[in-house]
Amino acid sequence: MKTIYLVAGARPNFMKIAPIVRAIQAHGGLSYKIIHTGQHYDREMNDVFFEELGIPEPDVFMAAGGGSHAQQTGKIMVAFEEYCQANRPDAVLVVGDVNSTLACSIVAKKLCIPVAHVEAGLRSGDMSMPEEINRLVTDSISDWFFVTEPSGTAHLKREGKPDSAIHDVGHVMVDNVLYQAEKLAHADTAGFETDALKKAALAKAGRYGVVTLHRPSNVDDAGMMTKIASALKEIAAELPLIFPVHPRTRNNMEKFGIDLGPNITLLGPQAYMPFLSLWKDAAVVLTDSGGMQEETTALGVPCITIRENTERPITVDEGTNVLVGTDPVRIVAEAKKVLRGEGKQGRRPLLWDGKAAERIVQIIARLLA
Repeated sequence: MKTIYLVAGARPNFMKIAPIVRAIQAHGGLSYKIIHTGQHYDREMNDVFFEELGIPEPDVFMAAGGGSHAQQTGKIMVAFEEYCQANRPDAVLVVGDVNSTLACSIVAKKLCIPVAHVEAGLRSGDMSMPEEINRLVTDSISDWFFVTEPSGTAHLKREGKPDSAIHDVGHVMVDNVLYQAEKLAHADTAGFETDALKKAALAKAGRYGVVTLHRPSNVDDAGMMTKIASALKEIAAELPLIFPVHPRTRNNMEKFGIDLGPNITLLGPQAYMPFLSLWKDAAVVLTDSGGMQEETTALGVPCITIRENTERPITVDEGTNVLVGTDPVRIVAEAKKVLRGEGKQGRRPLLWDGKAAERIVQIIARLLA
């Protein structure tokens, strides 16, 4: 039986490989190993987390840890090369655009192991984003490209990739959010920290918004962070906001002396299900996250993206996402449109139907046969 290594390094990667694991298990014609590079070590990644995703714990944990981009990428490459030389797979599947994606695709390619890239072809055009560099390099050497939206196909073709290697399959992140939302519908959420906050906000104002911010371009610069904070405070005067704060963002807010005021509730980073329970019922999500742009479109939640560009244009062209940049006036104006009921009406794109992983596994099984 052919064996695929599924590489994950950061928490969002596990959301993306979880549907692939379930699809391989259902297919029955392939075997797999989950390779956790340890790029991010999250204390919440315990038995409950993997049980929540419906997948077993990783087969391999490499403990790469932090450091600079070069240090982290190098540590992952050394560890993954040693493992692949001792235990050679038939293919390596990487997801997304983190350092682990780049490192393991390079190692596999140099060992003449086929590389499959899931979420291939996404481009922001912003070379100041480390993720953009990771995407470009990974796609330059991958063998099989699994794309989530038409822009991915267009980019790959323009970069000279053959049509036969490009597969439009939908989006595994959407597979996962639909799967988890269905589980959540039958779950007891009373123990979630977010449940009490939701109820309090709904009792007070009848609705609430959710904020996530973590991009260095937004949170590492005092002037930029202050501008965005002013917009959030103005929105919060009409709509209570709940903000699970990324550690990087919290540190910078403290360093810059930014106070978001009484109408914005700050809490720590959340596990997947409590956070899903929170944002799925929000009146609006204000974010700079790539994944949130897609997940909100999947569940039909209005999304305001505080960035100048997006590598996920389908969420703007067809979905519920509006790209507003970082001008406080535009951020507030778009939020008020949503609150007046004049916000954008979107739809879930074609193939974002919860079956992307099944298509990926069927294609890889055929390619390896």
